[in-house]
Amino acid sequence: MLVLLASAGIALLISLFATPLFIKGFARIGWGQFIRDDGPQSHHVKRGTPTMGGLIFIVATLLGYFGGKLLGQDAPTLPALLILLLMVGMGAVGFIDDFMKISNQRSLGLGGWAKVAGQVVVSVLFGVLAITVPYGDTGRTVVDPVISGVRDIPWLDLAPLGAIGGILFVLWILLMNVSASNAVNVTDGLDGLATGAVILSTVGYAFIAFWQFNQSCFVDGPGAGCYDVLQPLDVATLGATIVGALIGFLWWNTSPAQIFMGDVGSLALGGALAGFAIMTDTQLLLILIAGLPIVVTGSVIVQRAYFKATGGKRVFLMTPLHHHFELKGWAEVTIVVRFWIVAGLFVAAAIGLFYFEWALQS
Repeated sequence: MLVLLASAGIALLISLFATPLFIKGFARIGWGQFIRDDGPQSHHVKRGTPTMGGLIFIVATLLGYFGGKLLGQDAPTLPALLILLLMVGMGAVGFIDDFMKISNQRSLGLGGWAKVAGQVVVSVLFGVLAITVPYGDTGRTVVDPVISGVRDIPWLDLAPLGAIGGILFVLWILLMNVSASNAVNVTDGLDGLATGAVILSTVGYAFIAFWQFNQSCFVDGPGAGCYDVLQPLDVATLGATIVGALIGFLWWNTSPAQIFMGDVGSLALGGALAGFAIMTDTQLLLILIAGLPIVVTGSVIVQRAYFKATGGKRVFLMTPLHHHFELKGWAEVTIVVRFWIVAGLFVAAAIGLFYFEWALQS
């Protein structure tokens, strides 16, 4: 518990006090945001605002997690390190995209297929390591190839399929990671919107992991409702660390934002959410915990499908969904706060479902 508090506190302080330095440095070297010409007109005043702020909370998370471990004289664990791999790897893809935008002086960076290719490489590397690397003397790998809801679903165990099952599970991880990272990326359109939503989602996963630690099959032995996930306390520690880093960043990112997270931040956060879902065996629960980003992304899919099917008609004034409400006259801060409330309700529903399942098992 000491390591959890120390890691979160270090990440919060680094993010809170280092962000102004990054803002000045990014502004000096010209790392400013480019705005789409077809976006809401009110956004054009944001042109030039420093971007790539995701680097700040990624660094704060790394320093916070390893700093807390050092203070507590506790070794990092493989489940947490794999989540960090997914977070940093996806952040690297986003960094390349952001850097190309700045270098080319336009709002488009990596091509769609090139960005997906980067996400595929990171996802496959994570997936292969998760299901092949043995964990200590437990006689198992970090993750079992079983698709999970609020815990493993026995009839969706892919292990009996052998190598084919492993490939299918890696493809499932790929789908989760690409979906989550792009959903957060699409949600990152208003000051503080994605940051606040991911804070709520990550708090949800930190709670779930901490609950799994208190009900672990490895601590008190097998029992009704216990969880056999590996190192849940350390996963909770990493979740708390990311929350601390994001709270410090939100201080400067809330409206009017002094710095944007960029794709380096949004892709990293989506990867982290997917990693938490995989390491806590709550993969399908991600649909609820990341409910807001999924709804926002769904609005884009619905708009495009309806536009093509009807020959040019629209469901929304503009997508993603938050832009629809902007064009309806809602103030940006109003949209952000109300969307945060919706995100919180999704997370509360997910935790309620998680607890309800445990109560039935017990």
